[in-house]
Amino acid sequence: MIDVHQLPVMERFYTVQGEGAFAGAPAYFIRLGGCDVGCVWCDVKESWDASVHPTYSVDVLIAEVVISGAPLCVVTGGEPAMHNLDALTQGLQQAGIRTHIETSGAHPLTGTWDWITFSPKKFKAPVDAIYPLAHELKVIVNHKSDLEWAEGHAHRVSPQCMLYMQPEWSKKESTQTLILDHIRLHTRWRISIQTHKYLGVD
Repeated sequence: MIDVHQLPVMERFYTVQGEGAFAGAPAYFIRLGGCDVGCVWCDVKESWDASVHPTYSVDVLIAEVVISGAPLCVVTGGEPAMHNLDALTQGLQQAGIRTHIETSGAHPLTGTWDWITFSPKKFKAPVDAIYPLAHELKVIVNHKSDLEWAEGHAHRVSPQCMLYMQPEWSKKESTQTLILDHIRLHTRWRISIQTHKYLGVD
């Protein structure tokens, strides 16, 4: 039986959100271990194997977020939706902390979320249920073909969902140009830049 009160944690830290709609906002990050999506350009491949990361109780994690003073907590990975996040999100919200998740959508969501960033990947298809729930669609652009692929997902999210294209970091010089050309013609989209990498923070 899965213990929803214990989670494998690769790292946790208080910083600023570097991407998307909340870029620049102070945020506490909890990066969970475990991912079965397997993006070839992933910059945190060490997160994939959940078994190599220590487990922490939900109560300890919530207390750390509260002590930090952060107004919101971003749960990321890896693929955080592989885990049952009901207890974690309930405790955070009861403490007055906003709950955000960054997910590929490859697994059904658990937990109660104030903000859902849906970042689909070609390596494992999202579940259908994620599309109406997403507040923010963030597509990583690694190749020109990703632009058309992104549009297919944009047609499936709600009209209120914010749309972001983000350059794959190792190819940012070329992919930024592709994105800028695309969003000039498709004006619902915005470009998301990994500002934390430019700032040199986690």
